[in-house]
Amino acid sequence: MLITTTENIPGKEYEILGLAKGSTIQSKHIGKDIGAGIRNLVGGEVKAYVEMMDEARDIATSRMAESALQMGADAIVCVRYSTSAVMASAAEVMAYGTAVKFK
Repeated sequence: MLITTTENIPGKEYEILGLAKGSTIQSKHIGKDIGAGIRNLVGGEVKAYVEMMDEARDIATSRMAESALQMGADAIVCVRYSTSAVMASAAEVMAYGTAVKFK
């Protein structure tokens, strides 16, 4: 499955199948949350949250690709990511794009 942020794929013609999307909501356990709170006081990168968001993007991307495969897609173009805070220490990550089938 080709996944790209570009609108066009050089040398390929395709038909649009529809919106492909995938999402997840992730949080860290209280121990990591306390450590992040301390890091917030002293400054610097909060590695536990960086790892959490990397994992969340991977899960959302995988679910988006599965959604596109169910439509019979060969690729997803114009891929974008969106994040939002759902509650304290929990974030939703959504991946979405246009599922396409090569001609």
